[in-house]
Amino acid sequence: MKRKSYYFLFVLYILMLGFILYINGVFTGEIGSISNFAINLTFFILIGILMIISAVFFNRLNRAGDALERVAKSMSTQYEVSSANLWSQYKEKENVFEDSVLDAQFAKYQRRIKAHTTKKGTVTSACSVEEYINEDLLDQIAGTHYNSVVSGTMSGLGILGTFLGLTLGMLSFTGNDIFTISDNIAPLLSGMKVAFHTSVYGIFFSLVFNFVYRGIMADAYTRLTTFLETFHECTEPPVSQVDENMNAMLIYQANMANSMKSIMELMKCNEESQIKGLDKIVQQFMNQLSESLGTEFDSLGRNLKDACEAQSTYARNFQRLEESTRLLLDASRAMQDSMQLSLERQQHVEEKLNRACENLGNELYTFHQMRDLYEK
Repeated sequence: MKRKSYYFLFVLYILMLGFILYINGVFTGEIGSISNFAINLTFFILIGILMIISAVFFNRLNRAGDALERVAKSMSTQYEVSSANLWSQYKEKENVFEDSVLDAQFAKYQRRIKAHTTKKGTVTSACSVEEYINEDLLDQIAGTHYNSVVSGTMSGLGILGTFLGLTLGMLSFTGNDIFTISDNIAPLLSGMKVAFHTSVYGIFFSLVFNFVYRGIMADAYTRLTTFLETFHECTEPPVSQVDENMNAMLIYQANMANSMKSIMELMKCNEESQIKGLDKIVQQFMNQLSESLGTEFDSLGRNLKDACEAQSTYARNFQRLEESTRLLLDASRAMQDSMQLSLERQQHVEEKLNRACENLGNELYTFHQMRDLYEK
């Protein structure tokens, strides 16, 4: 497993330590030079300290990666059960990751979304979780500023030991003729041995550490990508594309239409009652006039009847006006339905664009990874 591969560094460290002790004669009791052995042991301890500090960062990174993987699986399971967006369960949830750094960043994301949420619970502005939980955050947790120079530091220690061993050998090398020079060959060779030993294990640990470090970071980035994809699919809060002013206008228009309908019904009822009352009054008046004055008022009756007919004509015209108003109301409702359909289509197009952007981002990430591998 890549995420635990840094344990392999310590296994190699112990084996290399035993090898260094063996070649310096510790197990046989034949230590050739105390100074050479001290230099080897000192440089080896320094490399061990560097590896321990790196292991602390790697452990923090693995905990964060495990938290991302665990939350992603939990979201995916809940989404499969409910088949509904999970933001209502996570918008105020604390300790989502059970990791201090990740929980602090997710709390910032929650506050950002809350600031762009209306009283009705509608999110009016998009905010990507990648602004808070991203590769830069994993680099911070993994101590990239430190681990990125550990490999070079190990190589530098090996080179430093090389020159230090050569310096010690040269200090012991004295003489001006062939006889004295031959007597100082042994100290020179001893110093060169120190030089080559430090170079060997310095470069060896540099190569192994660089391989392990890149493997751990690649695994962490993969788990981060899995979490982000799951979050976008299952939990990311949906953003409303309908403007509140437009909503208010539609509601106002619907209220006005209902009010106009009520007025028309009321006027229709009054019209019918007025016609019936007027017919009754005319009939009574005509009967009384016929009884009292006879046929002299027949012309007056005809005039009144004409007035009734005019009133009926007015009623029919008013009914046509009512029908025209009803058609206007129906056209208004049709326009409202068309606007709602247009908004839904716009939201559908935006979802497609978001998925296209996500796919493009994934392809760019893959391209960067391949480029990094190629450059290596």
